[in-house]
Amino acid sequence: MKIAICVKQVPDSWAEKKMLNGLLDRASVDAVLNELDEYAIEEALRIVEPLNAGGATHSITLISMGPDRASEAIRKGLSMGADEAILVSDPSLVGSDALATSKVLAKVISEGGFDLVFCGTESTDARMSVIPAMLAERLGWAQLTFAGTVKVDAASSSVEIARMSESGVEVMSAALPCVISVIEKINEPRYPSFKGIMAAKKKIITTKSLGDIGLSAGEVGMSGAWSAVIDAKARPPRDKGIKIEDSGDGGLKLAEFLQERRLI
Repeated sequence: MKIAICVKQVPDSWAEKKMLNGLLDRASVDAVLNELDEYAIEEALRIVEPLNAGGATHSITLISMGPDRASEAIRKGLSMGADEAILVSDPSLVGSDALATSKVLAKVISEGGFDLVFCGTESTDARMSVIPAMLAERLGWAQLTFAGTVKVDAASSSVEIARMSESGVEVMSAALPCVISVIEKINEPRYPSFKGIMAAKKKIITTKSLGDIGLSAGEVGMSGAWSAVIDAKARPPRDKGIKIEDSGDGGLKLAEFLQERRLI
């Protein structure tokens, strides 16, 4: 069984983010592996490791799209235990929206002969949570989203998940191949060990251009995007809070404050 995991390099969640010419300025901030993708990596490892311990040869490949520096984030995934990685990097990809991103990732997956694709629920820079569904549609595969547990039956080539939703837990299953997105509560991602970090330096990251995967510049980037940022402004500073001096009537003043704002 071949498992692919879609990962993304994103700006550090704690960094101050700015827009530049309609795009998020990524070069000026520290970049890290998308935290939510680590749960997908961990879950894939938990599936593969017991099987491989019995003599099987299941593999895990990380797939990403981004600039050359994205390899830094990919290395963390490799140090956790993934076997190899594919990075699609091309100047024409700058400004790509979710539709273009899913087209690129789906193209790589379809040519890789994968049986299962894992994703995090969303990326911390965009918070759209649409890539898993778009991938499934482009690949013509089933999608099992927001998984809180995953059980793979290699013998019957099927997978079952417990899907977490606002109305409760739904048990769903599908035949392989399929796309699965996992939630944060599914596991606790491991910290890369020193041995894993050293081993990751020798693992292969294959870099491909748009031409290598059979796509043209007009299909991606800002020219191929279905949406664009027309204008963006910094969030205004928060107003100072109101300080109430309690001279025996603090409770009344607080009640009046809440009533003015129709909170009571």
